[in-house]
Amino acid sequence: MQNVLIDNWVGWTGPMGGYFAVRPGTFFAVFLVLVIWSLIWKGMALWKAARLGERGWFVALLIINTLGILEILYLYVFSKSEEPVAK
Repeated sequence: MQNVLIDNWVGWTGPMGGYFAVRPGTFFAVFLVLVIWSLIWKGMALWKAARLGERGWFVALLIINTLGILEILYLYVFSKSEEPVAK
């Protein structure tokens, strides 16, 4: 009886119950959106870092996963602006 009261008080009543209950379909949809979001930003940031020849940033962006936060910061704060190539 005591464990039931403690579990209900904390809000966790098992793997699919309580405050943390999420339907598998909802979890998959949110996960898929986050993966697509992250891949888009990572692709843009990696492309810019490679184009500018910034190896350190390229490796950091490739290894560190922050759901697009580091990639957005790199694109809009830390990267150099691209200058047109002179012919």
